[in-house]
Amino acid sequence: MARDDGENPERRRLVVGISGASGVAYGLRVLDACRELGIESHLVMSRASALTLAQETGLTPAQAAAKADVVYRPADVGAAIASGSFRTLGMIVAPCSVRTMSEVASGVTSSLLSRAADVVLKERRPLVLMVRETPLHLGHLRTMVKLAEMGAVIAPPLPAFYARPTSLEAMIDQSVGRALDLFGLDWAPVKRWGENVGPVGAAPKDEA
Repeated sequence: MARDDGENPERRRLVVGISGASGVAYGLRVLDACRELGIESHLVMSRASALTLAQETGLTPAQAAAKADVVYRPADVGAAIASGSFRTLGMIVAPCSVRTMSEVASGVTSSLLSRAADVVLKERRPLVLMVRETPLHLGHLRTMVKLAEMGAVIAPPLPAFYARPTSLEAMIDQSVGRALDLFGLDWAPVKRWGENVGPVGAAPKDEA
């Protein structure tokens, strides 16, 4: 019998966290990508994310939640994703606020979102934090260093101009797709250097 865990191709799970930072579109597109890739998405949104969601997209939390396969309340510390025995591919927080980042770094978690991230770290699974803040002061940078030392991947959603995006949506999709690469997930919208953008293929022999 095949194992029913996050690494089983028959049922792969990814935990998706959406914090209150600006850039909620990144989290929404992660959920869209999971559905397209056949990945079971487990969503937890912070309370503050409802304000950002309304401001940036006009959507309600219920409309955002409809994109996920499984949804948890932010205060539900007894949820499946709060336990390391619930196996997943890992977790992505998109966007990740400084508060969420700081809670994860300290290990003092006040919500299911930060608790789930802490669980992913202790289980040595990939944790990708799409941190949205600028400019960064020394405290922010030190917190990021601490998280990197703990095993997290700090992946701010920066535009990839080499992909020549023609819309905001294309810029978002490129960042989301590159973040999903970190879980070994290949999402079609990603443009890759040496494949469909930039110098494609090997150089001629006389130029090698």
